[in-house]
Amino acid sequence: MLLLGGVGMKNKNGLRGVNASNGLNGHAVNGSLGANGNGLAAANKNKNYRPTEKEPFMNERQREYFRDKLMNWREDILKEAKETLQHLQDENQNHPDLADRASSETDRAIELRARDRQRKLISKIDAALSRLEDGTYGYCEETGEPIALKRLEARPIATMSVEAQERHERRERVYRDD
Repeated sequence: MLLLGGVGMKNKNGLRGVNASNGLNGHAVNGSLGANGNGLAAANKNKNYRPTEKEPFMNERQREYFRDKLMNWREDILKEAKETLQHLQDENQNHPDLADRASSETDRAIELRARDRQRKLISKIDAALSRLEDGTYGYCEETGEPIALKRLEARPIATMSVEAQERHERRERVYRDD
């Protein structure tokens, strides 16, 4: 059974789905393996580091910080997807009771929908990692201006500044209403 909460979705095994507010899945920034392959050494080096406005924008340390954050987020999603797949295979049973079968099918549909959203999220994470490599990460697609570090911290896959995103959403609403 899936429990829907304000922070995300949690299934009966305690697995969390995507955090609806920021997509960060409730996980800490640094996990056990850094993107550069140094494992715990890299994670410990950056463990207490937080990018600040005082340092040059998207310097090497900030790029490494966001690379680690994105890689760890990606690994968490893939791990959860694998656990969900295993759970779905284990749950593949025939329920004699019609209500139990309906409930099971609803749970399965919700889990698959959540996994589909996470599959799309992985492609956005991969795109952000590509932008990190080509030097365009952290800059607004629309204006070319730097995206605020607080926004990148909250949503590391952001491609637009808050202002540009708001303009985009207003335009979307206007055209949708027509």
